[in-house]
Amino acid sequence: MKFDVAIVGSGLAGLSVALHLANTRKVAIISKRKLKDGASSWAQGGIAAVLDSGDSHEQHIADTLVAGAGLCDEPATRFIIEQGRSAIDWLIEQGVPFTPDATAELGFHLTREGGHSQRRIIHAADATGAAVQATLEQLVRKHPNISLFENHCAIDLIMSDRLGEKGKNTTSQPQCYGLYVQDERTGKVHTFAAEQTILATGGAGKVYLYTTNPDTATGDVIAMAWRATARSGSRCGRAFHVEI
Repeated sequence: MKFDVAIVGSGLAGLSVALHLANTRKVAIISKRKLKDGASSWAQGGIAAVLDSGDSHEQHIADTLVAGAGLCDEPATRFIIEQGRSAIDWLIEQGVPFTPDATAELGFHLTREGGHSQRRIIHAADATGAAVQATLEQLVRKHPNISLFENHCAIDLIMSDRLGEKGKNTTSQPQCYGLYVQDERTGKVHTFAAEQTILATGGAGKVYLYTTNPDTATGDVIAMAWRATARSGSRCGRAFHVEI
Protein backbone atom coordinates (compact mmCIF):
# COMPACT_ATOMS: atom_id res chain seq x y z
CA MET A 1 0.00 0.00 0.00
CA LYS A 2 1.28 3.44 -0.89
CA PHE A 3 0.39 6.77 0.75
CA ASP A 4 1.74 10.29 0.82
CA VAL A 5 1.68 10.25 4.63
CA ALA A 6 1.44 7.35 7.09
CA ILE A 7 0.45 8.33 10.63
CA VAL A 8 0.94 5.87 13.48
CA GLY A 9 -1.44 6.72 16.32
CA SER A 10 -5.10 7.71 16.42
CA GLY A 11 -5.24 10.10 19.38
CA LEU A 12 -5.69 13.84 19.12
CA ALA A 13 -2.18 14.35 17.70
CA GLY A 14 -2.65 11.80 14.92
CA LEU A 15 -6.19 12.83 14.00
CA SER A 16 -5.32 16.53 14.00
CA VAL A 17 -2.33 16.19 11.68
CA ALA A 18 -4.34 13.89 9.39
CA LEU A 19 -7.08 16.48 8.98
CA HIS A 20 -4.53 19.23 8.33
CA LEU A 21 -2.85 17.21 5.57
CA ALA A 22 -5.68 15.27 3.96
CA ASN A 23 -6.99 18.02 1.69
CA THR A 24 -3.82 17.80 -0.39
CA ARG A 25 -2.40 14.36 0.45
CA LYS A 26 -3.39 10.72 0.64
CA VAL A 27 -3.18 9.81 4.34
CA ALA A 28 -3.21 6.53 6.28
CA ILE A 29 -3.96 6.37 10.02
CA ILE A 30 -2.71 3.22 11.73
CA SER A 31 -4.27 2.38 15.10
CA LYS A 32 -3.39 -0.56 17.33
CA ARG A 33 -7.03 -0.84 18.47
CA LYS A 34 -10.05 1.33 17.65
CA LEU A 35 -9.50 5.03 17.09
CA LYS A 36 -10.93 5.93 20.50
CA ASP A 37 -8.95 3.39 22.52
CA GLY A 38 -5.93 5.58 23.29
CA ALA A 39 -5.32 7.99 26.16
CA SER A 40 -6.78 11.10 24.50
CA SER A 41 -10.36 10.14 25.29
CA TRP A 42 -9.47 9.79 28.97
CA ALA A 43 -8.38 13.42 29.40
CA GLN A 44 -10.92 15.26 31.54
CA GLY A 45 -10.07 18.76 32.73
CA GLY A 46 -9.51 20.88 29.65
CA ILE A 47 -6.95 22.71 27.50
CA ALA A 48 -4.90 25.68 28.70
CA ALA A 49 -4.54 28.65 26.33
CA VAL A 50 -4.61 32.44 26.44
CA LEU A 51 -8.21 33.13 25.46
CA ASP A 52 -9.04 36.35 27.31
CA SER A 53 -7.71 39.92 26.97
CA GLY A 54 -6.97 39.97 30.70
CA ASP A 55 -4.44 37.20 30.20
CA SER A 56 -1.18 37.19 28.22
CA HIS A 57 1.36 34.83 26.70
CA GLU A 58 4.01 36.12 29.07
CA GLN A 59 1.86 35.30 32.12
CA HIS A 60 1.12 31.83 30.78
CA ILE A 61 4.79 31.20 30.00
CA ALA A 62 5.84 32.39 33.45
CA ASP A 63 3.25 30.15 35.14
CA THR A 64 4.42 27.17 33.10
CA LEU A 65 8.11 27.70 33.83
CA VAL A 66 7.41 28.00 37.56
CA ALA A 67 5.25 24.88 37.58
CA GLY A 68 7.90 23.05 35.54
CA ALA A 69 10.51 23.65 38.27
CA GLY A 70 13.35 24.12 35.81
CA LEU A 71 12.49 21.13 33.62
CA CYS A 72 10.74 23.05 30.81
CA ASP A 73 12.43 23.76 27.51
CA GLU A 74 11.76 27.50 27.33
CA PRO A 75 11.69 27.92 23.51
CA ALA A 76 9.31 24.96 23.20
CA THR A 77 7.15 26.32 26.02
CA ARG A 78 6.93 29.73 24.34
CA PHE A 79 6.09 28.25 20.93
CA ILE A 80 3.33 25.99 22.27
CA ILE A 81 1.73 28.76 24.33
CA GLU A 82 1.88 31.31 21.53
CA GLN A 83 0.15 28.85 19.19
CA GLY A 84 -2.53 27.94 21.75
CA ARG A 85 -5.23 30.35 20.59
CA SER A 86 -4.98 29.30 16.94
CA ALA A 87 -5.19 25.63 17.95
CA ILE A 88 -8.33 26.27 20.02
CA ASP A 89 -9.87 28.31 17.19
CA TRP A 90 -9.26 25.36 14.85
CA LEU A 91 -10.93 22.93 17.25
CA ILE A 92 -13.93 25.25 17.52
CA GLU A 93 -14.13 25.39 13.72
CA GLN A 94 -14.19 21.57 13.64
CA GLY A 95 -17.25 21.62 15.90
CA VAL A 96 -15.82 20.59 19.28
CA PRO A 97 -18.65 21.23 21.81
CA PHE A 98 -16.80 23.26 24.43
CA THR A 99 -18.93 24.40 27.38
CA PRO A 100 -20.48 27.77 26.48
CA ASP A 101 -20.50 30.93 28.60
CA ALA A 102 -22.32 33.96 27.18
CA THR A 103 -20.43 36.30 29.52
CA ALA A 104 -16.96 35.23 28.34
CA GLU A 105 -15.10 37.07 25.55
CA LEU A 106 -14.74 33.96 23.43
CA GLY A 107 -18.19 32.66 24.35
CA PHE A 108 -16.91 29.60 26.19
CA HIS A 109 -16.46 28.90 29.88
CA LEU A 110 -12.90 29.12 31.23
CA THR A 111 -11.76 27.56 34.47
CA ARG A 112 -8.62 28.09 36.53
CA GLU A 113 -6.54 25.09 37.54
CA GLY A 114 -3.48 24.58 39.73
CA GLY A 115 -0.39 26.47 38.62
CA HIS A 116 -2.33 29.02 36.57
CA SER A 117 -2.68 32.65 37.58
CA GLN A 118 -5.61 33.23 35.20
CA ARG A 119 -8.76 31.47 34.08
CA ARG A 120 -7.51 29.93 30.84
CA ILE A 121 -8.79 26.34 30.77
CA ILE A 122 -11.36 25.79 28.01
CA HIS A 123 -13.28 22.55 28.49
CA ALA A 124 -16.21 20.40 27.45
CA ALA A 125 -17.86 19.74 30.82
CA ASP A 126 -15.44 17.32 32.54
CA ALA A 127 -14.82 15.09 29.52
CA THR A 128 -12.83 17.35 27.22
CA GLY A 129 -10.61 14.69 25.69
CA ALA A 130 -13.57 12.48 24.82
CA ALA A 131 -15.42 15.40 23.21
CA VAL A 132 -12.46 16.45 21.07
CA GLN A 133 -11.64 12.86 20.12
CA ALA A 134 -15.23 12.09 19.10
CA THR A 135 -15.47 15.24 16.99
CA LEU A 136 -12.23 14.66 15.10
CA GLU A 137 -12.98 10.94 14.70
CA GLN A 138 -16.23 11.75 12.90
CA LEU A 139 -14.35 14.03 10.53
CA VAL A 140 -11.56 11.58 9.67
CA ARG A 141 -14.02 8.73 9.11
CA LYS A 142 -15.81 10.64 6.36
CA HIS A 143 -12.77 12.28 4.73
CA PRO A 144 -12.18 10.79 1.25
CA ASN A 145 -8.38 11.12 1.44
CA ILE A 146 -7.99 9.36 4.80
CA SER A 147 -7.75 5.58 5.05
CA LEU A 148 -8.20 4.05 8.51
CA PHE A 149 -6.44 0.89 9.62
CA GLU A 150 -7.82 -0.05 13.02
CA ASN A 151 -6.54 -3.14 14.84
CA HIS A 152 -3.25 -2.80 12.98
CA CYS A 153 0.02 -2.82 14.93
CA ALA A 154 3.11 -0.98 13.67
CA ILE A 155 6.14 -3.28 13.72
CA ASP A 156 9.11 -1.32 12.41
CA LEU A 157 10.16 1.57 10.20
CA ILE A 158 11.61 0.86 6.76
CA MET A 159 14.94 2.70 6.79
CA SER A 160 17.27 3.06 3.82
CA ASP A 161 20.33 2.01 5.81
CA ARG A 162 18.72 -1.29 6.71
CA LEU A 163 18.07 -1.84 3.00
CA GLY A 164 21.73 -1.17 2.29
CA GLU A 165 21.06 2.16 0.60
CA LYS A 166 22.39 5.63 1.19
CA GLY A 167 19.98 8.47 1.80
CA LYS A 168 18.30 10.25 -1.08
CA ASN A 169 19.44 13.58 -2.51
CA THR A 170 23.15 12.68 -2.11
CA THR A 171 22.95 12.90 1.70
CA SER A 172 24.31 10.24 4.03
CA GLN A 173 21.32 10.70 6.34
CA PRO A 174 19.18 7.52 6.26
CA GLN A 175 15.69 7.97 4.88
CA CYS A 176 12.40 6.43 5.99
CA TYR A 177 10.36 4.79 3.24
CA GLY A 178 7.37 3.81 5.41
CA LEU A 179 6.78 0.97 7.82
CA TYR A 180 5.72 -2.63 8.32
CA VAL A 181 2.30 -3.12 9.90
CA GLN A 182 0.56 -6.27 11.13
CA ASP A 183 -3.18 -6.77 10.74
CA GLU A 184 -4.02 -8.17 14.17
CA ARG A 185 -7.14 -9.96 12.90
CA THR A 186 -5.41 -11.96 10.16
CA GLY A 187 -1.82 -11.91 11.39
CA LYS A 188 -0.58 -10.76 7.97
CA VAL A 189 2.18 -8.15 7.77
CA HIS A 190 1.72 -5.39 5.21
CA THR A 191 4.17 -2.86 3.79
CA PHE A 192 3.02 0.76 4.00
CA ALA A 193 5.10 2.86 1.62
CA ALA A 194 4.97 6.57 2.43
CA GLU A 195 6.88 9.72 1.54
CA GLN A 196 6.45 10.90 5.13
CA THR A 197 5.89 8.80 8.25
CA ILE A 198 4.59 10.49 11.40
CA LEU A 199 4.80 8.80 14.80
CA ALA A 200 1.96 10.20 16.91
CA THR A 201 1.48 7.63 19.64
CA GLY A 202 1.33 7.66 23.41
CA GLY A 203 3.90 6.68 25.96
CA ALA A 204 4.96 3.48 27.69
CA GLY A 205 2.91 3.62 30.89
CA LYS A 206 2.01 -0.07 30.68
CA VAL A 207 5.59 -1.08 31.44
CA TYR A 208 4.63 -0.32 35.04
CA LEU A 209 2.42 -2.52 37.16
CA TYR A 210 0.19 0.38 38.19
CA THR A 211 -0.72 3.11 35.70
CA THR A 212 -3.70 5.16 34.60
CA ASN A 213 -2.61 4.72 30.97
CA PRO A 214 -4.72 2.55 28.63
CA ASP A 215 -3.56 -0.93 27.64
CA THR A 216 -2.34 0.42 24.30
CA ALA A 217 0.46 2.47 25.95
CA THR A 218 3.18 -0.15 25.54
CA GLY A 219 5.89 2.00 23.95
CA ASP A 220 6.06 0.14 20.63
CA VAL A 221 6.67 3.25 18.55
CA ILE A 222 9.19 4.69 20.99
CA ALA A 223 11.19 1.52 20.42
CA MET A 224 10.75 1.85 16.64
CA ALA A 225 12.08 5.42 16.72
CA TRP A 226 15.00 4.37 18.94
CA ARG A 227 15.96 1.55 16.59
CA ALA A 228 15.89 3.91 13.60
CA THR A 229 17.92 6.66 15.27
CA ALA A 230 20.36 4.22 16.85
CA ARG A 231 21.19 2.85 13.40
CA SER A 232 21.57 6.29 11.85
CA GLY A 233 23.51 7.75 14.76
CA SER A 234 21.28 10.83 14.85
CA ARG A 235 18.43 12.00 17.06
CA CYS A 236 15.76 11.72 14.38
CA GLY A 237 15.70 10.60 10.76
CA ARG A 238 14.81 13.38 8.31
CA ALA A 239 11.92 11.56 6.72
CA PHE A 240 9.94 10.69 9.81
CA HIS A 241 8.58 12.83 12.61
CA VAL A 242 7.95 12.02 16.25
CA GLU A 243 5.04 13.37 18.31
CA ILE A 244 4.80 11.35 21.52
